[in-house]
Amino acid sequence: MSSTITEEVVMESEKSIDRLRSYISARSTSSDLSVDLDPANRLSPVYQEQHAQIMKLFLNWSEVEQVHFVEDILSRMCHHQHGQVDLFLKPMLQRDFISALPAKGLDHIAEMILSYLDAKSLCAAELVSREWSRVICDGMLWRKLIEQMVRVDPLWNGLSERRGWNVFLFRPKPGEQHQEHDFYRKLYPQIIKDIENLENNWRTGHHTLQRIVCRSETSKGVYCLQYDDKKIISGLRDNTIKMWQRDTLDCSQILHGHTGSVLCLQYDENIIVSGSSDATVRVWNIKTGELLNTLIHHCEAVLHLRFADGLMVTCSKDRSIAVWDMQSATDINLRRVLVGHRAAVNVVDFDQKYIVSASGDRTIKVWHTSSCEFVRTLNGHKRGIACLQYHDRLVVSGSSDNTIRLWDVECGACLRVLEGHEELVRCIRFDNKRIVSGAYDGKIKVWDLAAALDPRAPAGTLCLRTLVEHSGRVFRLQFDEFQIVSSSHDDTILIWDFLNVQPSPVEVTAAQSPSRTYTYVSNVSK
Repeated sequence: MSSTITEEVVMESEKSIDRLRSYISARSTSSDLSVDLDPANRLSPVYQEQHAQIMKLFLNWSEVEQVHFVEDILSRMCHHQHGQVDLFLKPMLQRDFISALPAKGLDHIAEMILSYLDAKSLCAAELVSREWSRVICDGMLWRKLIEQMVRVDPLWNGLSERRGWNVFLFRPKPGEQHQEHDFYRKLYPQIIKDIENLENNWRTGHHTLQRIVCRSETSKGVYCLQYDDKKIISGLRDNTIKMWQRDTLDCSQILHGHTGSVLCLQYDENIIVSGSSDATVRVWNIKTGELLNTLIHHCEAVLHLRFADGLMVTCSKDRSIAVWDMQSATDINLRRVLVGHRAAVNVVDFDQKYIVSASGDRTIKVWHTSSCEFVRTLNGHKRGIACLQYHDRLVVSGSSDNTIRLWDVECGACLRVLEGHEELVRCIRFDNKRIVSGAYDGKIKVWDLAAALDPRAPAGTLCLRTLVEHSGRVFRLQFDEFQIVSSSHDDTILIWDFLNVQPSPVEVTAAQSPSRTYTYVSNVSK
């Protein structure tokens, strides 16, 4: 688009040529300037006669000969003459292809070209001319831009579902039609405002809080949880698994079967898998709550587990890691036992390449997922390690030395140490922007991941916000772009909502998020 000269620019070029002509005409009376831009002042009868003869010859030549002749002439001209020729050629070389394509019945080509623009460029394109604005409108390019963002960005996708405007995107339902173009053009800045407010709320700590009081009859405490848009499933110290509805926060189901505290769990669309201090792993039907399988292998408490893609890994206070082949809920077989830690193995995580485990022996160990062979040990924590997450090359761990460490799993290097918690760091999660940690000091801290990975970033800038609402130790948390869900020894589950908050104008001005910058132009050329 930058190379396209619009009608307005062409008019401006013509005005510039007129001014240049006037300037040269005025200068010609007092200088030795030998060429005038006005042909009527300089063309002699002899020239006109010879010109006609030469043009007759020129037109009889081939294109190659014509080009050769012009190149020869240009090579014999002075720099000043080249400038005049350049002024003459520029308008001839410029084409408004966006306006030209619809005239030839190729509207879809013009729309396709403009569909590659980002929001800022699309705004600018609307202001080029009425024809460009018409092509953008008829092509519904604002709707297509929003749909593209929803496809590629989880933040946009989640926001579309939470705000409800996803129903106006993609293929409409039978009998329904898309909204008018102006609807999507007005929707885009509303989305940007939502995103900016969300980013600002994370940085300033503004949130709305929902609280679930678990009302355990015996031992108090919620050790583990997982959530989605419809439910929260939690494992409690009172040996039960409780399911909570997101819309009402009511307890919809209680699963009984473990004879010890439920220390860890994970679920998918079909099953819940839980581990307990009773040393068993149990598999439940997520819809009916029926107990489908009980795995008895570990001889002490099962402290953590993970399953994905037909593989499950469990770890235990007995210092071992068990790797299971998981064909179905009832067909789970032990593949390998990994031994190497010298204290309880508190947490495991894995992908297709590595299994990563952390222990009370102060070490993190890395194993090949496929072969279960040992790879390396990560040393650095001064006390036992309580929590860990692994993704791509990054491992983030929390310890009873009150610190968080970031590691490169491939080389074993410690990339950064985060300090700020006053007691054992019990739970930790990260995504592509943030690290969120919870500790026995009752606090949840939000850290800037990009800054933590930048060795030049000062340590004092890494913690974005500290959240204090729990009255007991924070045992477990998970988060996404919009919220944190945490559980505690205080027998509560807290939902920290950073989306549905109305910050004051002063706070918005004082703490704009620098991580995303959007430009929106509201005026459209008619």
